[in-house]
Amino acid sequence: MLASQGFAAWLHAAQTSLVLSTYQRGRVIFLGVRPDGSLRAHERLIEQCQGIWTDGANLWVSAKTMLWRFANDIPAGMVIAGGVDRRFVPREARVTGVLDIHDIGMGRMAGMAAPGPIFVNTAFNCLATISEEASFRSLWQPPFISALVAEDRCHLNGLAMAGEQPAYVTAISRSDVADGWRERRRDGGVVLDVASGEVVASGLSMPHSPRLHEGRLWVLNSGRGEFGWVDVQDGRFTPVAFCPGYARGLSFIGHHAVIGLSRPRGNQTFEGLELGERLTAKDTAPRCGLLVVDTVTGLVEEWLRFEHTIDELYDAAVLPGVRQAEAIGLIGPEIERVVSAG
Repeated sequence: MLASQGFAAWLHAAQTSLVLSTYQRGRVIFLGVRPDGSLRAHERLIEQCQGIWTDGANLWVSAKTMLWRFANDIPAGMVIAGGVDRRFVPREARVTGVLDIHDIGMGRMAGMAAPGPIFVNTAFNCLATISEEASFRSLWQPPFISALVAEDRCHLNGLAMAGEQPAYVTAISRSDVADGWRERRRDGGVVLDVASGEVVASGLSMPHSPRLHEGRLWVLNSGRGEFGWVDVQDGRFTPVAFCPGYARGLSFIGHHAVIGLSRPRGNQTFEGLELGERLTAKDTAPRCGLLVVDTVTGLVEEWLRFEHTIDELYDAAVLPGVRQAEAIGLIGPEIERVVSAG
C-alpha cells in the first residue's frame, strides 16, 4: 500500500476514517490514523464483499450469499488498545443466496413494515430488502424489466438515497434479456428516478455509485474514467475529474469526494471501453486505490494505491469522527470473548 505524503494528515484533519470492500479478494479494509499520525490499515475476510452502508454505529456489508450487520461496541468517548475508537462486532447474518448485492441504503419503501436495509439486487434487476420467510423481498424494479428472474438483464448496480428514500439508481443498460447489458457497456448506461421510473440521464458508460451531496447528483461514469454530476432537469453529465482506473465506490466528507479505483479485469466486461483509450493517451496504467478529489476544483488532493494482491475495490464509505476502526473476525478467540447483555 502506497499513499500520497499528505493522505494520513488529510484523514486526521478531516476527522474521519474509511472502510473499503475489495470484492475479488474478499476483504473489508479499515483505514485510519494512529496516535502518532501514521496510517493504519485493518482488514477482515468476507467472501465477495461489495456494498457497504454505515452510520458509524452499524455497518452493513454484502457478501456472496449473505448480508452482514456489524455493530460498534465501544462506548462514545472511549478507546481501546492502540487508539481504536470503533470496533464492529458481527451481530446478524441474513442468508440471501447469490443475489449479487451491490449498493446498500437504509430507509423505508412501500412493502416494508419498518425501516431497514434497501439493497440493489443485481441478479434480479430490482431494489430489495430482507425477508423473514425468503431470500429477499422485491420493492421496485425499472419499468423496462418485464419479469422478476435471476438473469441480470440491465446490471442495476448503484443507489442514491435521499434521506430514508431511494431516489436514483444506475444501470449499465435498459436491456430486458438475460445478460443483455454487456452489449451496451460503452454508451448504454442510464440513471433512473426511482419515484417515477423515468430515465434522467443516458448515454453513460457503465455508471456506478450515484450519490446525492450538497444539492447535486454525483455519478461515476466508470467506463470513461469520469467523476462528475448529472443535471436531473436536462440529463446532462458534467465531468469534474478523471479517474485513472475503473471507478466504483463514492462517498463524501465536506467538499471532498473519496473515490475507489480498480484495475480492470482482463476479460470482455472491460474490453473496448473508452477508459482504456484515455489511459493510453495519458501514458499511464490503470490503478487500484483511492482518490480524494476536491469537488469545487476537480483536483486530486490525496491518493492511495494498492500495489499488489488487491486489484479491485467496490465500495468506499467514510466514518466521520472516527480515528481508527476495526472489526471482530467471525472465527477465533476474539469473537468468543465478545459477549454482552442487552
